[in-house]
Amino acid sequence: MHLHFIAIGGSAMHNLALALQQKGYKITGSDDMIYEPSRSRLAKQNLLPEEYGWFPEKIQKNVDAVILGMHARKDNPELLAAQEAGIPVYSYPEFLFEQSKEKTRVVIGGSHGKTTITSMILHVLKYHQKEVDFMVGAQLEGFDTMVQLSDDTDFIVLEGDEYLSSPIDPRPKFHLYQPNIALLSGIAWDHINVFPTFENYLDQFRIFIDSIVKGGILVYNEEDPLLKKLVEETTNTIRKHPYRTPEFHVDKEQTFLNTPEGDMPVAIFGAHNLQNLAGAKWICQHMGIDEEDFYEAIASFKGASKRLEKIAESRKAIVYKDFAHSPSKVKATTEAVKAQYTSKQVLACLELHTYSSLNSEFLEQYKDTLDAADKAVVFFSPEAVENKKLDPITEEQIFNSFNRKDLVVYTNAERFRKFLKEQNYHQSVLLLMSSGNYGGLDFDEIKDWIN
Repeated sequence: MHLHFIAIGGSAMHNLALALQQKGYKITGSDDMIYEPSRSRLAKQNLLPEEYGWFPEKIQKNVDAVILGMHARKDNPELLAAQEAGIPVYSYPEFLFEQSKEKTRVVIGGSHGKTTITSMILHVLKYHQKEVDFMVGAQLEGFDTMVQLSDDTDFIVLEGDEYLSSPIDPRPKFHLYQPNIALLSGIAWDHINVFPTFENYLDQFRIFIDSIVKGGILVYNEEDPLLKKLVEETTNTIRKHPYRTPEFHVDKEQTFLNTPEGDMPVAIFGAHNLQNLAGAKWICQHMGIDEEDFYEAIASFKGASKRLEKIAESRKAIVYKDFAHSPSKVKATTEAVKAQYTSKQVLACLELHTYSSLNSEFLEQYKDTLDAADKAVVFFSPEAVENKKLDPITEEQIFNSFNRKDLVVYTNAERFRKFLKEQNYHQSVLLLMSSGNYGGLDFDEIKDWIN
């Protein structure tokens, strides 16, 4: 089978291309720009396009199907050629469903925590040598790709994103998977460019709950009142299993989980991460891993890439990098770091980078989110606001929104870098939260600053 990828360089797209080639499919693709690590990984498997751009002549009769990435536009020349030729066009979630129709589909959804929970599940399954197919949104230690597809596994574990499927398919990705087993970690308004009202955003989760196959299982965070209400309201005939944050304590900067076998040290920390762990445990139990085996495996889980990831440490300081950008995640991450390092000074730096976070109407959602930090900094680029065609935001709006009088605000990348370099990092934790890079900050350079 010959599959052609339009926008093959995307994070999910290139991983799907690699997985399908490994499965024996013929893969070709195009893109107008491909960055690392996608570029090197595609080149290694001879899948890197010879030149950048869109070439409708690549859409020949021998192409059986086209997989369309979100990066492409509706008027993409290759897409138009495929539509004119009557070649089936799939989004990558659509094609993942096609590949998993005969498997038990396990879908992990929620506004936050889904990558971490999916990663925990895969870590435990790998530890116990249980082979499954999967798709996860971060590179995991011990896994070659973020997507694995085969013909001889019973389960597929899918991270269920609520963002749109493709330029021509406005359905959220997780609506397409029809899970047999599902998990929802919680609901916090996001993607306001697509879901302009909170009620509209809530509707997507209602639809997801109703998409679970009849007789299926929903594991959900009962500590989220909105989610709990949606689960109680559904008329779908599914089994419901609530979970909540397990008992734990912190001693000398080490988190211990209270288990039936006694206190167990874990490499992760923070109430939100341990809440994620509780959800992952339920899913693993439904997949045949008993509680004792789960605990044995999860003790060595160090976290997903870019999710509260320790990137540097010295005698003076520790540096964490986190993908956090939504208000609820920023608050949870900041509180987790301070709770873990009560005797250290926590400097929390947040970059407003996404469409939602740079929207002046959404900013008020960040009220009190950085309160747990000893010092707090917000960075944003006015150019990014302009590029996203949003109304300008002022430093005063940032101060008012975060409700913190000693907040430091930077709009210039070099000045922000200079501020970080000049800090006294004695007995400190630097927390960098962003889905971007603070206007080109060299994270390796930070290692020199904390020595």
